[in-house]
Amino acid sequence: MATPNLPSSKPEPVSSGAWTTLWSSTFAFTICFAVWMLFAVLGIPLKKELGLNDTEFGLLAATPVLSGSLIRVPLGIWTDRYGGRIVFFVLMLLTVIPIWLISYAHTLWQLLVLGLFVGLAGGSFSVGTPYVARWFPRSRQGLAMGIFGAGNSGAALTKFVAPALILAAGTWEIVPRVYSVAMLITAIVFWLFSRSNPAHRVSSATSWRAQLAVMRDPRVWRYSQYYSVVFGGYVGLSLWMTKYYIGEYGFDMKTAAFLAACFSLPGGVLRAIGGWISDRYGAHRTTWWVMWVSWVTFFLLSYPRSDFTIHTANGPESFHIALSPTVFTILMFVVGIAFAVGKASVFKFISNDFTHNIGAVSGVVGLAGGLGGFILPILFGALADLTGIRTSCFMLMYGAVCVSLVWMHYSQRAANARPTPETLQAA
Repeated sequence: MATPNLPSSKPEPVSSGAWTTLWSSTFAFTICFAVWMLFAVLGIPLKKELGLNDTEFGLLAATPVLSGSLIRVPLGIWTDRYGGRIVFFVLMLLTVIPIWLISYAHTLWQLLVLGLFVGLAGGSFSVGTPYVARWFPRSRQGLAMGIFGAGNSGAALTKFVAPALILAAGTWEIVPRVYSVAMLITAIVFWLFSRSNPAHRVSSATSWRAQLAVMRDPRVWRYSQYYSVVFGGYVGLSLWMTKYYIGEYGFDMKTAAFLAACFSLPGGVLRAIGGWISDRYGAHRTTWWVMWVSWVTFFLLSYPRSDFTIHTANGPESFHIALSPTVFTILMFVVGIAFAVGKASVFKFISNDFTHNIGAVSGVVGLAGGLGGFILPILFGALADLTGIRTSCFMLMYGAVCVSLVWMHYSQRAANARPTPETLQAA
């Protein structure tokens, strides 16, 4: 187990403009993430209008996640080279028109194409993470990245705002129009309040091949696996939970979206606390406990609604096992907290191990997490169509967490067995 990283008695100074940049970036990322999760709610009326099955719904909901994931590596590299302020600003402007055009799309292929362009907003994570981290000393980078990552709460924002807009206007078409205007205003606000520091950029002489050489490091792939669970799982379940509440418990869209936010909101907002915990107790210890908490909760969530009869000496006894909406929501709230902490702790690993190449590494790890968020809703839908068991989505998540726990155990055991300079000197 890693030794806790106890804070020094005297905090390191923060450069001028750091906090203004952090808060403006966090606000911008919140809106970007709300746009990225747009189809989590918009997909409900579209599923009915277009007659989609669960697999097609999963594909529609996940399409923006695909483009937002694939763009993360080049965005991270461009942030290292040109600075986060200009890359973030241009990225937001590029999504404004595609968001507006969604209101005119009424076929699945049109929505999928526009979803790919709208999904670019999700790539903002790989811009903002290295951008804000470089404004802070190493001892505070976990907290800074955690505060920025709290913009994941945009997923919950969409679950509150989008249903309200649909109910008020009587049509889903109002939602993309409002979101398009919101994105334009956000881009302007970000540009006005953010700052730029040329010292944070890597040398222009550094080639892409040199920046991507870090992908040969096995730690990058290990952190990618962890992040595909805590972030990919967060995105996938955020896209899926509104539909799950409607199908499993028969709630209307507004109630289902509100209850789904009980997972999305802590999964985003509490990421800042996860950054503080990771600064204090270390990335490994924090991530280890995140995975164990997730393992237990997914085990409980995986059990399907069941009725069975036992033939006893006194006659047959029938039992009904099912999670009530209250218990289910509490368990999802716990998973949301665990994922929030885990998303921050994984990036604490990165800031510790790859200080000078954080943009490229965060892009690769972010890509893995985003691809998890793209693939999972499709798999959730395919499993539901094949088995008819709604809790199969949690069975899949349970298996993914098991893989992470096993990998963490053996990687840490290998690290502990590796000789240190102190042990070599003693020998």
